[in-house]
Amino acid sequence: MTASIRLLALALVGLTLFACTPIQPYPTSPGKPSFDDLKDSGPEREVDTSHVPDAVPRHEVRTVAGNKNPYTVLGKTYYLLEDESSYKERGKASWYGKKFHGRRTSNGEIYDMYAMTAAHKTLPIPSYVRVTHVQNGKSVVVRVNDRGPFHSDRIIDLSYAAAQRIGILNAGTGLVDVEIVLPSDAPPVPLKAADTTVVPGSKLPPNTHLQIGAFSSESSAKQFAAQVSGHLTYPVIIRRSQTGKPIYRVRVGPITDARDLQQVRHDVKKLNIPEAHVVYE
Repeated sequence: MTASIRLLALALVGLTLFACTPIQPYPTSPGKPSFDDLKDSGPEREVDTSHVPDAVPRHEVRTVAGNKNPYTVLGKTYYLLEDESSYKERGKASWYGKKFHGRRTSNGEIYDMYAMTAAHKTLPIPSYVRVTHVQNGKSVVVRVNDRGPFHSDRIIDLSYAAAQRIGILNAGTGLVDVEIVLPSDAPPVPLKAADTTVVPGSKLPPNTHLQIGAFSSESSAKQFAAQVSGHLTYPVIIRRSQTGKPIYRVRVGPITDARDLQQVRHDVKKLNIPEAHVVYE
């Protein structure tokens, strides 16, 4: 690997990466504020997210990223559900927004408060659930890619967009029904080791990409894409977020075959690029 690529790879975990610091939404160190002291908010002016579609349940390879089992937060140990296929629960939903927008979720993805995502304590990552506001009947399908909320009376943390969809933005919380949604009612996908993929030769969902970086600077994204493109067989593209603060996501693809995805993962790993993950959009 050339020195320039090595420097750019390091930049992914340094100053040029937009989301370089892992989320620490619920601090446990002595002297830090409690959960209730952490103030969060949406954008300065409310953004209409009614055009944002529900998350579409897809078959995704689950890795160890975000699925440590068990794990401990604030002195309490949580165990992931072994079989979420019949999961349904009623409880209080909350939401998180600008404070964590652009930072890493538990599985290393970039949190986008304008996307239909959520945080859950025990569902495997990723999972898809339908969240229905008990009071008004409004519902949304979200993709679980984060852990939380670690508050005794809350069962799910919604993105800003999802909270707006079901009408809990102003109140901050609301009583909801949360129910698993499986792709075409298929059985849940088992957890796999970090470097394994689906059976080689199988077809992947449309618009499958491997995301290898996210930048706040367009020029940094272009420079990084130009440097790595010569070492990869698939095209390297840049996607800009359409809402909120600009995020320039560098992706490889689209990739249509699982065997090719495995090879791209291998090539990216040789370039020492951290936190590469599969996206479907």
